[in-house]
Amino acid sequence: MKIFEIREMSTEEIKKRILEDQKNLVDLRFQQELKNLTNTAKLHEVRKDVAKLKTILKEREMQEAKTSKAKK
Repeated sequence: MKIFEIREMSTEEIKKRILEDQKNLVDLRFQQELKNLTNTAKLHEVRKDVAKLKTILKEREMQEAKTSKAKK
């Protein structure tokens, strides 16, 4: 997932996607332990996607805090 795609998403969509990807990551880890995972690079991709999603979410929170302080 690209950063510009994440930036187009709403905050609620990002939170929902984070939960989905974290569940998917758990499933992938189980598959890897059971030797059923053929594409091990998928683990890395999902972890990176979760990190990108959390980064954008944090940026938005910081921006909101900054604007609320400026209004006071």
